Order: sequence, then C-alpha cells, then structure tokens
Amino acid sequence: MQIGSKFVRRVLFGVVVGLLIGCPVFTAMAQQLPPAYIEPGYDPRFYLGDEDARLGWAHLLSGEYGLAERYYRRAVEATRQNGSAWIGLAAAYDRLKRFDLADLAYRRAIWLEGENYIILNNWGYSFLLRGDIRRARRLLERAISLAPGDPTIVNNLAVMDAGLAYFHGFGP
Repeated sequence: MQIGSKFVRRVLFGVVVGLLIGCPVFTAMAQQLPPAYIEPGYDPRFYLGDEDARLGWAHLLSGEYGLAERYYRRAVEATRQNGSAWIGLAAAYDRLKRFDLADLAYRRAIWLEGENYIILNNWGYSFLLRGDIRRARRLLERAISLAPGDPTIVNNLAVMDAGLAYFHGFGP
C-alpha cells in the first residue's frame, strides 16, 4: 500500500491541530479573538494564522479605521470565505463613512454565513449611523428575534428609540 502525500498532509494537519488545541498559547490567543471568530460555525481552515484579520481587529478596536480597512481588505482578498473578515471590513467601512462598500461587505458576509444576529445587528447599526431609521429598526428587530435579550442589540434599539424620542420633542 502506497501512502500518498495527501494522506501525509492530512495526518500532519491533524497532529498540528491536536497539538494547538491543547496548547496554552493557542488557548490564550483564542480568548483574545473577537466573538465572530469563536462562535458556532467556526472553521479553523480559514482563520488560523490569518494575521491580516487579527491586525484588522486590533486596529478597529483602537480606532484606526483606515488601517483596519486595509488589513481586513487584505484578509478577504487572501481568503474570500472568511465571513468574520467581511464583517470586520464592513465595520471599518462604516466608520470611514463608506456605506456603499459596507453594504457590499455585509451582503457578502450574509452570503457566506447566513443571516445571523451579529451581521444583522452590525448592519442595522450601520443604517442607524446613516440616519435611515426604518431600515435600522427592521434589521435590529430581525437580529433581536434571533438572539433575544442580546445586550448589544437591546442597547442599539434603546439608542435608536432615545434618539427618536429626542427628535420628536420628548427628550431634554
């Protein structure tokens, strides 16, 4: 029986992944990743070693939206199936007020991952930033129906309702 290189690669991949799962450094790295990376449906083939997506996340958190966009764009160009990178790219575009590109990135993320509460919440918040309350409410309500009681979605709905109350004369 001849052992092909494909078999050897699979065995080596299994050994490496097995070692990484038990590795304390890998566990610490996984705890620092954004929730979109470690939620159900996580596929390590696309995210392990994806340094551009990690750099994009770090720059997004530190408010460096131009750099976040650059690294997330590089991540999605390298691996088009990286739904989390598409979500991050959309968030960076939102912060840069490039809503046309953000919409494309959200659509791609939904195509890859389906309508989940994270994408719907982020896209609803995007419409909230634009002042499109009707679309924002529709997306945020779909998100809350998928994840009832999620504090981020509840907060976004509360911010939207508080803003509406203020502009209709019920605020301070």
